[in-house]
Amino acid sequence: MKIKSAQFIMSNSNVTKAPKERLPEYAFIGRSNVGKSSLINMLMERKDLAKISGKPGKTQLINHFIINDSWFLVDLPGYGYAQISKKKRTIFQYFIENYFKEREQLVCTFVLIDSRHDPQKIDIEFMQFLGTNQIPFCLVFTKADKLGSSKLNKQISTYKKKLLEHWEELPTCFLTSSSSGLGRKEFLEFIDGVNQDVAKDFT
Repeated sequence: MKIKSAQFIMSNSNVTKAPKERLPEYAFIGRSNVGKSSLINMLMERKDLAKISGKPGKTQLINHFIINDSWFLVDLPGYGYAQISKKKRTIFQYFIENYFKEREQLVCTFVLIDSRHDPQKIDIEFMQFLGTNQIPFCLVFTKADKLGSSKLNKQISTYKKKLLEHWEELPTCFLTSSSSGLGRKEFLEFIDGVNQDVAKDFT
């Protein structure tokens, strides 16, 4: 897939106000500071489509971008950032849950995982929430360039073993680096394939 256009459409905290167009939608989410904005910009080949901040928890709304005038990319708030107030975390959880449970256009969620870290309880619990609600998701390991190949392979293997404690089979996984562009081709080919598979549902 070639990215011909990528345009910000809107931000909101109410799923009922999200774009009404019947287009397939892909959500990006992960713990704060996982490299979500950098990954989105790498995939879209844009420097500042998604705003990058050194301060975790910067994304606090549901952000919709239309790609190639044919599908939506959705940048969601990160979860698990301790310095956000408890009240705000509750609000985030509420409207994020509403988005996942009510957004009919959503065809796949990309759960971002920092490849340098061991499996985290909050990530596993979030994936279980997706599974319970029958929401298709893929795992995206970020910052793969930060580890040597041996350490990276060990980390990914550890994570997959942990997932198999909860699931009979693994979700589709991507290994990415926003710095080197690793995984971009495979990522976009996957989205292109899903778009073709679900085309009949959006006519």
